[in-house]
Amino acid sequence: MNETYDVIIIGAGPAGLATAIEAEKAGLTHCVLDKGGIVNSLQHFPANMTFFSTPELLEIGELPFTSASMRPTRAEGLEYYRRVADHYALNLRLYEEVTAIRRRAKHFEILTTRGALAGTTIVLASGYYDNPNLLGVPGESLAKVSHYYNEPYSYYRQRVAVIGGRNSAAIAALELFRHGAEVTVIHRREQFDSGIKYWILPDLLNRIKKGSIAAHYNSSVTEIRSDAIVVCGSGATEHVLANDFVFALIGYHPDRRLLAMCGVEVDADTEAPLIDTSTFATSVPGVYVAGSIAAGKNNNKIFIENGRHHGKTVIDAICRRRRRVRVQPPEDGKSRRK
Repeated sequence: MNETYDVIIIGAGPAGLATAIEAEKAGLTHCVLDKGGIVNSLQHFPANMTFFSTPELLEIGELPFTSASMRPTRAEGLEYYRRVADHYALNLRLYEEVTAIRRRAKHFEILTTRGALAGTTIVLASGYYDNPNLLGVPGESLAKVSHYYNEPYSYYRQRVAVIGGRNSAAIAALELFRHGAEVTVIHRREQFDSGIKYWILPDLLNRIKKGSIAAHYNSSVTEIRSDAIVVCGSGATEHVLANDFVFALIGYHPDRRLLAMCGVEVDADTEAPLIDTSTFATSVPGVYVAGSIAAGKNNNKIFIENGRHHGKTVIDAICRRRRRVRVQPPEDGKSRRK
């Protein structure tokens, strides 16, 4: 192991890239690791997705995000963040998964699927979209089940179940219906999430009211079969519904494995790391977080729009900490740091 960096950033999403840019500006050596490609989460978004935000709210590194319309597309986002990484010549090591993190006397040792490197500080910016919440039911591993929705064209005249009650489920159900699928929505609550965008929810409710989309409220899927799903409603009533494909869009969670590797303390209820909100420093000296991982299960609190600012806060804190760490004149013949 002969590579040592001032900052190792785990996660090449917008928050991780923004942190790397700030490190570069501050003159700190950096390396960005990601188990997938650049902004890997965006690559999992639906192919025709449009951001809810306007371009300037997605910008990082003070580089303008130009778009053909008021709300940029997924493709424009992917191109923008790639151009930003090239502009700042960020040191990216993509498709390199972290397998272990070890604390040494003066640095952290990072083991990956391609080797080892060391850093005096670590920033966890791994997000959450790569880690879907699971139903935990028999049949969930069948090929017909997906935890990501891409595009509707393959599901023409197919019986498709969409599980979930938030934006992703609502959008998938409407697109699938409009492209010829027979759609059933299954939601564990008595109504859809109030956070669904105001122009989407009425559309979905109207389709359900007219019978174009079937809906099961207060219900959950208890089993997935090759040709059907078992839905349990209120009163433990079970329904066996003929089915060809399932989209289990019930949310995502941070990579808790990385937090555990570093020994970071987390809140028992939210599973969010315990941090100093003024610096994003964790309970482990030298380990910071940036982006949505800071919110734990409450990942609807941190988006690109606000998580992109974490990098500057983190790097400023690291720079202050580095200035405080200095060699004191020895009193006993041994140098010491404080």
